[in-house]
Parts: sequence; structure tokens; C-alpha cells
Amino acid sequence: MSLWEYANPVKFLALSARVQPFAWAAAAIGIFVGLAWGFFATPDDFRQGSTVKIIYIHVPAAWIAINAWIMMLVASLVWLVRRHHVSALAAKAAAPVGLVMTVIGLLTGAIWGQPMWGTWWAWDPRLTSFLILFLFYLGYIALWEAVEDPDTAADLTSVLCLVGSVFALLSRYAVLFWSQGLHQGASLSLDKEENISNVFWLPLVVSIGGFTLLFLALVLYRTGTEIALRRTRALGVRLDRHT
Repeated sequence: MSLWEYANPVKFLALSARVQPFAWAAAAIGIFVGLAWGFFATPDDFRQGSTVKIIYIHVPAAWIAINAWIMMLVASLVWLVRRHHVSALAAKAAAPVGLVMTVIGLLTGAIWGQPMWGTWWAWDPRLTSFLILFLFYLGYIALWEAVEDPDTAADLTSVLCLVGSVFALLSRYAVLFWSQGLHQGASLSLDKEENISNVFWLPLVVSIGGFTLLFLALVLYRTGTEIALRRTRALGVRLDRHT
């Protein structure tokens, strides 16, 4: 069995149909447990008080927003190199999910930042790059809608995805490139000294897992929808040619 076999829409849809029920169920459990654990079973932070608990929504949303674009980048490269339509449609399907997560990340960041920083917004390197990533999501979705030919749209959006990946990486690693800025360091790190306390870390990991599974379920569902729409358009074109 080769991974490339699932570039076949029929095989992809069959695999998606098997995986989706488990992904939806696991996502619901992970998000419920992570949020309930985080909001109701963890103490207030000695500096940030109860506002720290927004971390269980903010960090998972930002995690998905950034990694959704990375997933789109990989899918776009597969399209450009191998010309597999499923990969292009998967990238298209992931974009609205990533956009929503970016909006959630920006809003929860503002709500979290206001009592901590005394302002809803600051032109911090990480915040600025995250805002630019949001604009790239809007541009990516708009470009798909603006170009009529689907293959041309896939080509152009793939190139846009390559450019936008710079800001996805900056959003993730800006605090390493620039020491200045209000945004705190990474909440999760391979360095145990940089990690938040386990009392906050464990439910956060569960929440991130739930959000990740939700992203997987949504992308599988939306990709199946995009495949169906592409087939419908192709059938419509054939019918028009025969009439």
C-alpha cells in the first residue's frame, strides 16, 4: 500500500468515511475533557489570576492556525509536483478552518492581553506576523473564488501558500528571532525549564489534541465536499457540451 494511492478520490473518500467517525468522537472527548479540566480543575495563576485559563482555547487555536497553513503548504507542493487533485482540494478545504482558528487566536489573544498588557493590541513581532497570516488566509480563499478554472486556481493558490508560509513560521518562531515584544515565550517546549507548570500543561496538551482531531475531521469532511463539488461541475460541463 502506497500513500499515493489515496490521491485517488474513490480511495480517499473510502478512507475518510472510515476515519471520520473516530476523529469526530475523539475530538469531542478531547476538547470537552481539556476545557473542563483546564477551566474547572486548575488553580488561578499567581500572576495572571483566572485570565490564564483562556490558554486552553488560545493556544490550541493558534496551534491549528499555524499548522493548518503548514499542512496547506505540503498539500500545495504535492499538487505542484504530482498534480494530484485531492491534495489541492485538501488545501482548499483546510483554509476556512485555519482562518476561523486564526480569528479565534487573535480574539482570545486580545482578551487575554488586555488585562496583562493594558492594551488590546500591540505591534509585537509574533502578533503582527499572526495578523499577516490572517490576511494571507483571506487572500488564499478569495483567490480560489476569483479564478474560474480550478487547475489555474490551484496553481496560483499554491504559489500564494508558499509565500504565506514565511509568516506562518514567523508566527511560530518570532519570539526566537526577536527578543523584544510583549508576547510571552512558548507555552510548550522541549526544554522542561521553559514549559508551563504541569498543572496547566497536562490539560493544555489534551485540549490541543482535541482541537487537532477536530481539524482533521473538518478537513476530511470538507475535502469530501470539495471532491463532490468538482465532480458536479465536471458533469455540468459535459452536459453543456452535449446540449
